[in-house]
Amino acid sequence: MTTAPARVRLPPLVRLLLLTQLAFNLGFFAVLPFLSQHLGQDIGMAGWLVGFVLGLRTFSQQGLFVVGGALADRYGIRPVVLAGCALRIAGFAWLAFAERTWTVIGAVLLIGFAAALFSPAVESEVARQAVVHERAGGSRTRVLALLTVAGQAGAFVGPLLGALLLSVDYRAVCLGGAGIFVLVLAGHAWLLPQHIPGRPRVRVRGGIGPLLRNRRFLALCCAYGAYLLAYNQLYLALPAEVERVAGSQAPLAWLFALSSLLVVTAQLPVTRWVGERLAPRRSMGAGLLLIAGGFALVAAWRTAGLLPAAGFVVLLTLGQMLVAPAARAWVPDLADEGRLGLYTGALSSGSGLIVLVGSAASGALLNSGLPGAVPWLALAAVPLAALMLLPRRTEKRA
Repeated sequence: MTTAPARVRLPPLVRLLLLTQLAFNLGFFAVLPFLSQHLGQDIGMAGWLVGFVLGLRTFSQQGLFVVGGALADRYGIRPVVLAGCALRIAGFAWLAFAERTWTVIGAVLLIGFAAALFSPAVESEVARQAVVHERAGGSRTRVLALLTVAGQAGAFVGPLLGALLLSVDYRAVCLGGAGIFVLVLAGHAWLLPQHIPGRPRVRVRGGIGPLLRNRRFLALCCAYGAYLLAYNQLYLALPAEVERVAGSQAPLAWLFALSSLLVVTAQLPVTRWVGERLAPRRSMGAGLLLIAGGFALVAAWRTAGLLPAAGFVVLLTLGQMLVAPAARAWVPDLADEGRLGLYTGALSSGSGLIVLVGSAASGALLNSGLPGAVPWLALAAVPLAALMLLPRRTEKRA
């Protein structure tokens, strides 16, 4: 057993970036959970068009993370974060008044691209600061776990704020989300340093080739993508199972709240315990096994009401607590010097592409008419495949 990492006080920049992540998710989840209902009921879009618009939002965000990461490497995080906040404000304000299909699509694309700018900039700098924190005697994974906790806290409170504003109308929801990002923009224009010591700036060109030849990083991307595909069944397979058992999707809100509360309350103790015992690869492996167990639980225990679904959520969330911080902690070991933003963005873009393709296959599987346990057993194979894809060794950290 290794010695527990010393408790080292987090520097002000890290605390600012953690609050940033909370604010980003607070503003985002105040608006986006109610978008599909707004598009279908208020604007009157067909169901396929609502799905298409939501898919465009995901693509414009996840698919372009690599662009935001490369720009953060080149220009530093301050201008990229400020530009992303400004675009998010414009996107939410546009969405508040958008009533035609093309205007909604334009607003949604702007909202997604805004996140493609600020999210990889913040995540890559938190990862870099986590390495610095580790060299000072702290825990790298604890810093990245705090990032997850901050994001989940925002994701938990955001829908409550959005529901409150929705009592007025959806326009108030969008303008409220824009107001949050106005505060974030003002705070970062004041507090975020012009230049962060120790963060080199590199030219934009020349980074993709080495990344594509980095087999260990690509293996991590594939494994992380398979994990995200499994985790996204929280929004695809779980609603179908709840509908089957309860006759409606009303219990989903409680199950989602359970997931968020687990992360907020248990992420740091879990990360501390795991950090004393497991390297990133073993932490990810344990998390993937828990996630596979969650799918197997539903497949084997389909006559016990909502208990299997609740068990699935618990195991999936515990798996997330082990996998996500470990994967982020691993990226700095695999990235080229000065390219952490590019690699952080590529991890999200590559895994997002896997989710985009895999989700279509998952949906077809769930609607295939096969016996109910078969799709869940097939989905259990996804995290097991991710386990097989993990790079075989971890380079020694500096």
